[in-house]
Amino acid sequence: MEQFGDRRKFLRTSGVAALAAGAAPLIGKAGVAQAGTSSPRHGFGPVRQIDAGVLSQGYVELGPANGRPVILMHGFPYDIHSYEEVAPLLAARGYRVIGPYFRGHGSTTFKSASTPRNVDQAAFAVDILALMDALGIRRAILAGYDWGSRTADIIAALWPERVKALVSVTGYLITNLAFNKEPLEPAAENDWWYQYYFTTDRGVAGLTRYTSLMGEFIWKFNSPTWKFSDATYARTAAAFTNTDYVPIVIGNYRWRLSLAPSEPEYADIEAKLQDAPPIAVPTITIDGKYDPFTPDGNGSSYRSHFTGKYRHRTFDVGHNVPQEAPREFAQAVVDADRMS
Repeated sequence: MEQFGDRRKFLRTSGVAALAAGAAPLIGKAGVAQAGTSSPRHGFGPVRQIDAGVLSQGYVELGPANGRPVILMHGFPYDIHSYEEVAPLLAARGYRVIGPYFRGHGSTTFKSASTPRNVDQAAFAVDILALMDALGIRRAILAGYDWGSRTADIIAALWPERVKALVSVTGYLITNLAFNKEPLEPAAENDWWYQYYFTTDRGVAGLTRYTSLMGEFIWKFNSPTWKFSDATYARTAAAFTNTDYVPIVIGNYRWRLSLAPSEPEYADIEAKLQDAPPIAVPTITIDGKYDPFTPDGNGSSYRSHFTGKYRHRTFDVGHNVPQEAPREFAQAVVDADRMS
């Protein structure tokens, strides 16, 4: 297994993993798939491909082509199916809904085998900006959780002209590398066990060998009240067969702990992000009441980072807010749009 200092070699893995994924009133339940069914009744696909930046990005698109754009971004270990109920709800309201796979997930692949599999937080933001450009989207509502929140927060902070409004689960998630070197209290450190596991060769081997089991275990820990079905998890786990999945996941978590080097091409962006830039676009932040990573204080711990129009909500769910509370999440998107 590779050592920390040899990340670039490790992340140059290549391959193609194609994945094909399989409108309702916003408040009502008619026409919306229930957890555990094979697919939403009105479909959530097909997955499309488009060249954008260094990637061939896979994404789903719902709603009218001339609708107000909404980009829905997933986290780890999740995929676009976190939005399989949210997207049709928004499409029924006239939004043009885009749900992309992040690099290393699903059908999103690198156009060149020689392209470094960069994992800095800035890389994911640049990917989404490239996708917006490729789709002809000048400005969009951005919504996400986990890696998706971080990516949306970065774009909203540094490219506010591209963001009409923001919905961010767990608030302000832009990574501060210096802060991440500081230890937390033992109980909090325990919640992040897999990040430390991934810093070891054993962790790389574990994620490689038990990719699906690892994701399912983390799902159960992250969302202790969510009774998802085997079929629901299997739809998402298919996205983890991408050849770049393990390198991207391992590399990103090592980067966050300063155990992998930042890439020079993102140096200017990262320098700005390390200063914790404020977010001035209209924003709704969301916490999951049973999410182990939700900070205390009902959003107060990150409130000062949002300087524009702002609302905060807490839902009785865990970490994967859009899939656990799809109607409430969709409503937050609509309400954030109305704030702008």
